Amino acid sequence: MPIYFRIGILIAFAAIVASLGSALYHLSRGTQQDSAKLVRALTVRIVLSLALFALIMLAWYAGLITPHGVIPRGR
Repeated sequence: MPIYFRIGILIAFAAIVASLGSALYHLSRGTQQDSAKLVRALTVRIVLSLALFALIMLAWYAGLITPHGVIPRGR
């Protein structure tokens, strides 16, 4: 798997976690203005998750990654 693909996945995961952290912060404050920011942060997380899924599917289609099953040991 190319290094630029791994870096892209790690950046996407970090952005998703940062968006969740932002949503948690705005949820804990609980004001009316923070409610809109909470919705925006969760929307960003959904968009990033869908983009990451599309990136992984595109990489599979291009042959950069290959799926594999679980290989049982001892057989």
